[in-house]
Amino acid sequence: MEKSEKRAVIKYFYLKGLTPFQIKEELDSTLKDSSPSYSTVKQWVSEFKKGRTSTFDEPRSGRPVEVTTPEMIGKIHMMVMEDRRLKVSEIAEATRTSTERVRHILHEYLSMEKLCARWVPRLLTVDQKLTRKTVSIENLALYKRNLSEFLRRFITVDETWIHHYTPESKQQSKQWIGPGEPTPKKAKNILSANKFMATVFWDGKGIIFINYLEKGKTINGQYYAELLQCLKDVVTTKRQHLAKKKILFHHDNAPAHSSSNREVIDAVNEYFEGLDESDYKNGITALEHRYEKCINFNGEYVEK
Repeated sequence: MEKSEKRAVIKYFYLKGLTPFQIKEELDSTLKDSSPSYSTVKQWVSEFKKGRTSTFDEPRSGRPVEVTTPEMIGKIHMMVMEDRRLKVSEIAEATRTSTERVRHILHEYLSMEKLCARWVPRLLTVDQKLTRKTVSIENLALYKRNLSEFLRRFITVDETWIHHYTPESKQQSKQWIGPGEPTPKKAKNILSANKFMATVFWDGKGIIFINYLEKGKTINGQYYAELLQCLKDVVTTKRQHLAKKKILFHHDNAPAHSSSNREVIDAVNEYFEGLDESDYKNGITALEHRYEKCINFNGEYVEK
């Protein structure tokens, strides 16, 4: 509720004959923590007794009357478009108005809200987006042509950092967005301690094998090639039906990684062992929806 609206309520109760104390009780019962203080209620009752009729602030030197005008709305909109990370207090200071008025304009007139940026592995180039879209079209066609065969032959790999803690709060990445605008994104490039790299190869039946990067080593071309040879060897024993079939292998084009410890490896293994086969199958069948979204988004990263 705006200040002028609260003052209008005080005026209404005053005209009904309520005392400042009674008016304060009425406001507290409805507005709770946003209720004006008793001194404010008493001050405005005194003003109305003197014959004041307006509930708006009088003009002061150095401070304009807070009126929501098209010019003010346009000015705030332009400021936010130029810097989407502006704080409400910074906008209020620049426009010489209150934070309450700025929030009212942002939410009620511009329909904007401030959201955290969504983490993505990296920001994609035009060529990378085109490749992702092309691959999604081809894989979606294979998926729809013969789902059971697709599930039998499809193997994927995830490279992920296993953290001992959450590296950083997302609050710092909040940005103002308008109606219909997509969630903001930023590349996940912040380093953190106490973590290690796990490369997980899996299919619709479950985990095929997990590689934990040894201390001091880096995932580069040679290391990854050795991992693929390990995958080939393990597949012949764990997935014998693929011994003479072509594998549909989906891999990530991640950059080089290095690791420093393996303190929580047992916990990670225990987690994967506790998953049911349906969890892995559902992970593969969910690709149909993600392929379609990738195609619709022209290769951009797919929202979860």
